[in-house]
Amino acid sequence: MPNTVENYVPQTALEKMRRRAIFAWSVFTALAVIWVFVIVLAPLAAANDWANVSQPIYKFFSFLCHQDEARSFHLYEHAFAVCSRCFGIYAGLAAGAFVYPFLRRIEDTEPFPRFWLFLAMIPMAIDWSLGFFEILENTHFSRFLTGVILGAVCGVFIVPAIIEVSEFLSNKRIGKRLSR
Repeated sequence: MPNTVENYVPQTALEKMRRRAIFAWSVFTALAVIWVFVIVLAPLAAANDWANVSQPIYKFFSFLCHQDEARSFHLYEHAFAVCSRCFGIYAGLAAGAFVYPFLRRIEDTEPFPRFWLFLAMIPMAIDWSLGFFEILENTHFSRFLTGVILGAVCGVFIVPAIIEVSEFLSNKRIGKRLSR
């Protein structure tokens, strides 16, 4: 059944919307990758005696993570800027953002069912519970893996929101220009 005239959207408008969506996705994904890079940069800088680089990074991430050295990956005998679980979440966020266009159209901002977000929390809750109740000691790898699972799903949930916000702000800016 053909769409009514009221629902018609010009192809040029759809193409502009797609370009804005790709731009928003690209910026978010690049920022997520840079965030992960900075986490790894801290031990690299510390290993090379660049305290003026490593110390601010460690200080900044101390507000976001407990930075327990026993629970952190190490590079050249220096801990990452965050624990292995937080590193997994951030790495998963970058990976989830990166794969988003392979899962659905980039301009599709309809959110996934929240069921998947809650399902992604279960492995982390189990891993944490087993360690907390001293049933089974969790490892760097289990913390990292459960973090990656949650982070990747969060990335897939955040990308459409970022695209929708950027589209809203773009339309608002266009609306201001037209009202002058």
